[in-house]
Amino acid sequence: MKTSTNHFSVRLAVSTALLLLFCIGRASAQSDYTAITVDNGGTITGTVKWSGASPKAPKLPITKDASVCDPESHKVRDLERLEVGADGGVANTVVFLKDITKGKPMDLPDTRQHLDQRNCRYVPHILLIPQGGNLQAKSSDPVLHTVHMTGAASNNIPFPMQNQAIPINLPRAGVVELKCNAGHVWMNAEILIVKHPYYAVTDEHGFFKLSDVPPGEYEIEAWHEGWQNMSEESVLDVAAQVRVKRPVYSAPETWAKKVSVKPGETAEVNFAIAANRNIVAASTH
Repeated sequence: MKTSTNHFSVRLAVSTALLLLFCIGRASAQSDYTAITVDNGGTITGTVKWSGASPKAPKLPITKDASVCDPESHKVRDLERLEVGADGGVANTVVFLKDITKGKPMDLPDTRQHLDQRNCRYVPHILLIPQGGNLQAKSSDPVLHTVHMTGAASNNIPFPMQNQAIPINLPRAGVVELKCNAGHVWMNAEILIVKHPYYAVTDEHGFFKLSDVPPGEYEIEAWHEGWQNMSEESVLDVAAQVRVKRPVYSAPETWAKKVSVKPGETAEVNFAIAANRNIVAASTH
């Protein structure tokens, strides 16, 4: 009996220590950024543009559940890894301030925190979730999908029922890649789990805006997911129980600039991306 009691005490002590470390870790992560009232803040605007010949968008054949995934009979699906508009604007580029420690409270767009699986696409393609917050995920499709996560979060959550909604907690900051393990190999998206609200996703014109920025000197960074198909991986289609080939994409690219934010004024930062994936021009006004 005494031995059993000792073992229990040891287990209790270990569990308590692990819980304490977990709480300290969470507190440390949350203390990296402090929300304050921003008086007479500035604004940063700009664009991300494509330079040179328009790139060829990679596409994959739609090989499964065509009535749901391809209602307009296109036969192929654009992977949406690189969206360049008619005016050269690069959509779905994430622009953010690096290492900012205090500023406005979290106000990330609600639409970037909700994921839908619709016509065998992840919508939206780029998501922004506060560290420790929940991704609100659902599937509008009447077929099996999964949200397979790799990176800052590792998970594989099935959605066997139409309009089923599941909150997914994301405690660790970083990038999460999403793919489907139910045979829809073209499905892909990216989540950025972030510590502060100074993040924006460029629109179809490549435009972004960061508001209520405390005056000061900052480094601003543009992040874009990799858009090249580098190889293939063999994965199990959990619905059909057969192995299928799925793309493996190139690594994300980032580019940084300095920007000075003055009280009540607007600073402009513009990026241009070339076919070799290097920034060929960047201007700050």
